[in-house]
Amino acid sequence: MSASPTHPPEPVSFGQALRYWFKLGWVSFGGPAGQIALMHTELVERRRWISEQRFLHALNYCMLLPGPEAQQLATYIGWLMHRTRGGIAAGALFVLPSLLILIALSWIYLAYGSLPVVAGIFYGIKPAVTALVLHAAQRIGARSLRNRWMWSIAGAAFLAIFAAGLPFPLIVGAAALVGWIGSRLSPASFAPGGGHGSAKAGYGPALIDDDSPTPAHARFSRGRLARVLLVGLGLWALSLGGLLALSGGTSVGTSVGINPDGTLATMGRFFTQAALMTFGGAYAVLPYVYQGAVEQFHWLTATQMIDGLALGESTPGPLIMVVTFVGFVGGWTRQVFGPDALPLAGIAAACVATWFTFLPSFVFILAGGPLVEASHGKLGFTAPLAAITAAVVGVILNLALFFAWHVLWPQGWAGRFDVASALIALAAAVALMRFKLGVLPLLAACALAGLALTLLR
Repeated sequence: MSASPTHPPEPVSFGQALRYWFKLGWVSFGGPAGQIALMHTELVERRRWISEQRFLHALNYCMLLPGPEAQQLATYIGWLMHRTRGGIAAGALFVLPSLLILIALSWIYLAYGSLPVVAGIFYGIKPAVTALVLHAAQRIGARSLRNRWMWSIAGAAFLAIFAAGLPFPLIVGAAALVGWIGSRLSPASFAPGGGHGSAKAGYGPALIDDDSPTPAHARFSRGRLARVLLVGLGLWALSLGGLLALSGGTSVGTSVGINPDGTLATMGRFFTQAALMTFGGAYAVLPYVYQGAVEQFHWLTATQMIDGLALGESTPGPLIMVVTFVGFVGGWTRQVFGPDALPLAGIAAACVATWFTFLPSFVFILAGGPLVEASHGKLGFTAPLAAITAAVVGVILNLALFFAWHVLWPQGWAGRFDVASALIALAAAVALMRFKLGVLPLLAACALAGLALTLLR
């Protein structure tokens, strides 16, 4: 092995960073773990833009926040390197390719989903998605259910949503309260279980190294915090106000006849709430999105929700981009621009869902970075988050059972049991949990199996 470099790399221009963030957005497959590993390889090991310790410190901070941690990590590093414009560019380019791809795939799905080839592909993918959700529960549980407190919280959350049908925000709030109380009754049970590693690797000095002073723009300032919050809240209020104006509630909305039932405004409010519920990753917020989009607002069906999750798993970017699909289908089915402009309605709704889902993530990083970082490691702050993560395990398990019911009994309990789907789901679960098969190869194999079965029939 060659010796580590002895000098830090040359300063990185905003244009150089922009090219990297653009490339990352198109190749960020593999979920948050794969995306974080990809950034670590490029930014820490190869380019040495940031040191191992500073990278992990930023990652641990992003793990505390609601929202997609990989996208927030990119935003954080971009902000640390090139101020606010760097953070906005890094975070936006992480999402933009996935937005464009999912809009195209959503249109194909709705326009041509009844074709035998497309239907066969989704027939094989649905059982795979069920296995993926179950695997997510197992993965998060292995990390968070460290003692009887956490197991009890997970079990109570499962019963609350499965048996009592309680809404997801209420479960999250109750878990946070239990965590706060538990941190006083049994502090050791709620102490952080360790980060993402702390070994110092010999990659050589970095541009932002362990002992590099914190840039002036990254230091806490009440004035800067107030300005960023004001801008973030202002953008949210202006966006939502514009959608409300187009809903027919004003003379402008009435005259243009756009979105008469207020679907786009409802999506703006709903996906803002969803963005604040994403503790524990995208799988944690899926039950909330399901409850609202399928059961409450009827923007799409349960089967379409499963199909959307499959598309989200097979495209670059954060898995929470499934909201783009939900928005597209909701705008299309509600005909928010009338029956003659269905694709345009889908595109507009997809953009609304994506905008309101990710806006809070930018505000959290750009405004709260120094503030939350100062609170990192304090038990009163981390214990409620640990309890929320435990509750998320029970909620995700309920989601896996729900998906399994719709996949294995497509006509309901009175209908026939789908043996082929059960075999595909079982094989997918074994491939994930026993052989650690990647998501993309798994989805491709299951899609081919579903296509073959459909064509044979």
